[in-house]
Amino acid sequence: MRVDYAEARKLLRRSRSGALGTHSVAAPGYPFVTLLPYVADEACRPVFLLSGLAEHTRNILADARASLLVADGEGGLLQQARVTLIGLVTPVVLDEAALGRYLRYSPESADYLALGDFRFFRMEPERVRYIGGFARMGWADASVPAQTLDSTAEAALVVDLARQAPVGVSVLGVDFEGLDVRICGVFRRFDLHPVNPTLAALGEAAEALLGHMGDFTPTSGNPNLG
Repeated sequence: MRVDYAEARKLLRRSRSGALGTHSVAAPGYPFVTLLPYVADEACRPVFLLSGLAEHTRNILADARASLLVADGEGGLLQQARVTLIGLVTPVVLDEAALGRYLRYSPESADYLALGDFRFFRMEPERVRYIGGFARMGWADASVPAQTLDSTAEAALVVDLARQAPVGVSVLGVDFEGLDVRICGVFRRFDLHPVNPTLAALGEAAEALLGHMGDFTPTSGNPNLG
């Protein structure tokens, strides 16, 4: 059966790492798989920060074809929702807004960038194999969301939302499908359903969600969060 790529996007945005499979240079003909962190960009394309010394980086530069396996980590291994992307992974130069966005999600990456040996790569998904549960699996063509928010507009909205965020909540990013926050150091994503595909409606939906959260501290917890 065919699946809706929107379901795969939800999983990709909720997750922060996956298993990247590349074509081995050292052992031609064999796949080489490594566990890597990533940040999904505004179009839900995985962005990686890779060292030039890494085996997988050398593989990618020789052959950009790759796959990325991401699982939600919930329940038994075979019961977990999971998605495998196939596509091309190529070097990319992030503009100031996109770089700022990446570092909001992964502030520790600033230390790696300072080393001078790391650079960004982005995966352009072509197809996806999604397994969402019993009898819910199939292939889909990768597609960008119907509405996307560029990094500059998102950064401005994040600044506005941060002023309204409850205690203990840091706003990382927002898109027309969800809001990403860090709650007392823990990454969380919440679905959003704007009444229409406009920046104003998106802002209102995100503000309403933040207002529902209430303050959150490690000692008090928050009954408004599931």
